[in-house]
Amino acid sequence: MKKKQWGVLFLIIAIAAGMFLTGCGNKDTKADGKTVIEMVQYKPEAVNVFAEFEKEFNQTHDDIYLKIDSPNDAMTILKTRFIREDNPDIIGIGGDINYSNFLDAEMLMDVSDFDGLADIKEKYLQTNKELEYVPMEGVYAVPYMANAAGILFNREMFKEHKWKIPTTWDELIALCEKIKSEDILPMYFGFKDSWTTLAPWNAIAVDLCEPDLTYQVNSGKTKFSEHYAEVAEKEKALLPYAQKNPVAQSYNDACTAFARGESAMYVIGNYAIPQIRSVNPDMNIGSFVFPASNDPEKNILNSGNDLMFCVMNTCENKEAAYEVLRYMLSDESVRKYLADQSAVPCKEGDFPIVPELEEMRHYIENGLIADYQDHHYPSEMAVDALIQTYLLDNSENATDKFMKKFDKEWVRYNRDIIAKVQKYEEGK
Repeated sequence: MKKKQWGVLFLIIAIAAGMFLTGCGNKDTKADGKTVIEMVQYKPEAVNVFAEFEKEFNQTHDDIYLKIDSPNDAMTILKTRFIREDNPDIIGIGGDINYSNFLDAEMLMDVSDFDGLADIKEKYLQTNKELEYVPMEGVYAVPYMANAAGILFNREMFKEHKWKIPTTWDELIALCEKIKSEDILPMYFGFKDSWTTLAPWNAIAVDLCEPDLTYQVNSGKTKFSEHYAEVAEKEKALLPYAQKNPVAQSYNDACTAFARGESAMYVIGNYAIPQIRSVNPDMNIGSFVFPASNDPEKNILNSGNDLMFCVMNTCENKEAAYEVLRYMLSDESVRKYLADQSAVPCKEGDFPIVPELEEMRHYIENGLIADYQDHHYPSEMAVDALIQTYLLDNSENATDKFMKKFDKEWVRYNRDIIAKVQKYEEGK
């Protein structure tokens, strides 16, 4: 392991290193001499379906015993175990900065020879390549499920008032004005939880920015301030169409309000649907792509790898791990996960698109997608808090101040990565 490259990645959990020792990495006594493959996956909301996967796999395999852990704080536990060099065989993680760091530290196995990759949609494989700090040979993750983020809307409300789904920025603003004129709140936000400010940010940015913008910045070819100003201003332009003080309400508050019909729309991803349905199980929810430009042809679905599987470099039984991955990628397993989690499958095939994403079908089926910009942001930079502060700043030069701070903070928290990228570029 290239420990020197971890830097702040482990600093925040170093003092917690002793908190999760009990039971971590213990092989299950039910293995009875079988090859044990341990998986740790980071989605606690999917614990039930993964429990089904574990049970079914072990009932149908005589030579391999699969043990799946779905802890509430999986990333902290994983990083703690990595420090102790007590790695599981497979990790189920999202396609974000954690993946980039694990890859940079050479912890993940090249799975280019895994036969199941042939069934994965090329766009989601490419999304992972964009998460590499510098281009690398090989494939280090098997995309499993993606998410889709845009604008959730109340279908019944739209039908009743004969509102049309907008396909341009001007149409979106005109729609908000029309809804507002009918004494209905167009949108609801839960900006008290600062991470939710990234939902409109990402959905707007995929239309207005190149997917490799972070790499361009790190290589010294441009600055974020040359691209993000319009993104910032358009997110702020949504505030007059939301409740009076969106930073007073949390994510749960926003989901509840939308579920109760207090707004016509909610700028968030499909991941919020289960929370909304917990309040209103019968709500007719739709979702359309955020139209951030005035050219409908530039509309892109904000979609990234929500769950993918990586085999750790320390795995001693690669073929057994591959057999687990084949099981996870079976059509039956994919359908079971879709029914439980309302996701977008990364596997090619005749899989249903969940009803709530029907309006996004064209984009999903044709690969008109781009990853979340924030999947490239280091958590220490707290971009969500920067955006939240900007949205509260009503000064005339708020955008300029925000952009200058963004560029400055980026260099501060990414010096090593910037140096790595620029060294790579010099050697090309």
